[in-house]
Amino acid sequence: MDNIEVKKESIIYKEQIEMPMIPLRGISISPCILQSFDIGRTNSIESFELSMINDEKIFLVSQFDAMLEEPTIDDLYTIGTICNIKQVIRTSDSSIRVLVEGVSRAKLVSMRTDENNAWLGQIIPIEFDEEKLSKESKSTLEAYLRRVMNGFEEYLNLAADIPTDSAMEIAEAEGYSMTMDIVASSLMLKFADRQNILVTLDLEKRMELLYEKLLEELEVIKIDKKINLNVRKQMNKIQKDYYLREQLKAIQKELGDIPEESEESEYRKKLSELKISEETREKIEKEIEKFERTPIGTPDYNVSKNYLDVIFSLPWNKESRNRFDIKKSEKILNEDHYGLDDVKERILEYLAVRKQSKNLKSPIICLVGPPGVGKTSIAKSVSRALGRHFVRISLGGVRDEAEIRGHRRTYIGAIPGRIINSIKEAKSKNPVILLDEIDKMAHDFKGDPTSAMLEVLDPEQNKYFVDHYLELPFDLSKVLFITTANDLRQIPRPLYDRMEVIDIEGYIEEEKLEIVKRYILKKQLKENGLKNNFIKMDDEVIKYVIGRYTRESGVRQLERTIAKLCRKVVKEMVENPKLKPVKMTKEQVRKYLGPEKFKEDPLDLKPQVGLVNGLAWTSVGGVTLEVEVGVVKGKGNIVLTGMMGDVMKESARTGISYIRSVADELSIDPDFYKEKDIHIHIPEGATPKDGPSAGITMTLATISALTGRSVPGNIAMTGEITLRGRVLPVGGIREKVLAAYRMGIRKIILPKDCQADLEKIPENVRKDIEFVLVENMKEVIDVALMEEKGE
Repeated sequence: MDNIEVKKESIIYKEQIEMPMIPLRGISISPCILQSFDIGRTNSIESFELSMINDEKIFLVSQFDAMLEEPTIDDLYTIGTICNIKQVIRTSDSSIRVLVEGVSRAKLVSMRTDENNAWLGQIIPIEFDEEKLSKESKSTLEAYLRRVMNGFEEYLNLAADIPTDSAMEIAEAEGYSMTMDIVASSLMLKFADRQNILVTLDLEKRMELLYEKLLEELEVIKIDKKINLNVRKQMNKIQKDYYLREQLKAIQKELGDIPEESEESEYRKKLSELKISEETREKIEKEIEKFERTPIGTPDYNVSKNYLDVIFSLPWNKESRNRFDIKKSEKILNEDHYGLDDVKERILEYLAVRKQSKNLKSPIICLVGPPGVGKTSIAKSVSRALGRHFVRISLGGVRDEAEIRGHRRTYIGAIPGRIINSIKEAKSKNPVILLDEIDKMAHDFKGDPTSAMLEVLDPEQNKYFVDHYLELPFDLSKVLFITTANDLRQIPRPLYDRMEVIDIEGYIEEEKLEIVKRYILKKQLKENGLKNNFIKMDDEVIKYVIGRYTRESGVRQLERTIAKLCRKVVKEMVENPKLKPVKMTKEQVRKYLGPEKFKEDPLDLKPQVGLVNGLAWTSVGGVTLEVEVGVVKGKGNIVLTGMMGDVMKESARTGISYIRSVADELSIDPDFYKEKDIHIHIPEGATPKDGPSAGITMTLATISALTGRSVPGNIAMTGEITLRGRVLPVGGIREKVLAAYRMGIRKIILPKDCQADLEKIPENVRKDIEFVLVENMKEVIDVALMEEKGE
């Protein structure tokens, strides 16, 4: 609050005027004082330029809150200073530095902005006529002034960093008000104190306040001298560079901010509170003794101190209170995710066993599936269901073993590994730690981080995990590790064996429909600032978006598409504030999202010669592959194109060898491998493809091309082939079947040994698709190769 209750006889309020003004942030400018400051706000710059056009005078007044960008008159002090502009320097395109000289105080009555957004203030200039002061007031002021001048002289003698011309300025000062302003500007006062002196118009009260602050500053500077003297006595050659550190300690001790006991005592007190093994306790005690003997200021001192700080920041004895309420946990999992029954069931099993048995070791769960199916969000839901802290560690691209195990303390800048750091961050020894993208770890000359993870993820070993930096065993057995991966083939076998793999496979259309209705649409409405139910989408429209604009295993692209629809509606709402809630139609979807990205029947389902639909599994889910084979006269060359991997090329050659063995049965010229060139191609040549799953597909396409018999376009197949024509099982059946289903295929040939995998396929998909289980290539030919020759 401004102090404006004053004795009226010495104050002269002049006629009200309007003048450009600038609200100041964190600084206070008094009359008779030269001071520079930076201007960055647009309004302030406009006000400054307006004052330069007029008489180079500007009114400066301070804000209560320095962080406020657009203050009103209620955010400003009542009393400010009219200043002359002395110098201008442009520091950048958006800011200028100005030097001003305070002229007189003024009272702010009101403020406004002009057409250029410059701040203008209605102000009343204030002057002091000290001749009108009563005899009693003059005597009081004179008595105070003598004490102030004596104290200020002592202050100048003690403070070496005060300019020597301050005393000369005071000697030339005219009147009590000017003298007080010069003295106040020379003291190291806080903003609030300096502003309080500025707004106090009563000369006696201002003099009393100034004298009080001067005595405080004298006491501080005397203590500072004493501290300086004490510290210098303690210094030696090594400690000279760390003088400021010791000075800070001495200041804190003088002010009573820190206890008298040493850091070593604090460390020993913390050690006594830890419940750890005697061997670990002895090692920590030795480190404290070493720290005690190390001279302050040496490099070893900081290394040892940082090490002890890390040790005592770890939650050796702290655990989150586990929540073993199975019904509540099941409710949380169902609230956050639709479907994913296998994952939920496994988590609930874990909770049930933990409730029954206290000695269960935490499992290492690996969630495997294509991007966008909700692996990371499942881990967060598990953490919420258990009531534990959640920490995520991204392992994508990690190449250095030290990132897992930490650096040895012999190296400069050594730090603990990510595992210990995450435990420290969680402040609990039993958090849920998500090791994201564990299949993306690599290795180079710095070591193999996948090998370092073996100890972390082995329930038999991680009770005594030793970080290279810590060099002490830390118990990780109570941590619930959840890992995620897109492709299990990228995970080394020893690491894979330590994890319990749970497949999170792609969603079918009905599941995506429910996910949009329950989660995605509500989330995107909220994130885009729309009210609940402002956009309504019925099931047909949602299915239209799913089928025509997104074809994926997960729902990430689907969420982006829904978000785009919300943004389009928001834009229309901003342009037309009276816009009513939107009931989305297919026509509006096409208007907002553009032409359909996918056709009704994406594949050509007509029978064709030398063209067969195959199924493959990739790290982003199941996909369909059109295998094309062309046969021309030549010298028996086999050409394989389409970025095939080594395994796929071997499958192609195996299939051709099988065809040679049954050429007579298929009415194929036995010398075809000498007289004809065979070209096997898989479109989308820029995409790498590998694996044995296309063995029977490439073989059937080659037979079709050699015999001229066509293959129905509504059939897809997957399976590995041997030289004798046996069809071996392959993986990823669910993802492959869902991919075929999305592409309009309703008949699929699978290896007979994959029959058990059909149980994982949703029932409504199984009903729509005819599955043909085969044991050898002859059965494939009987089912898929048409009798009549193509055109």
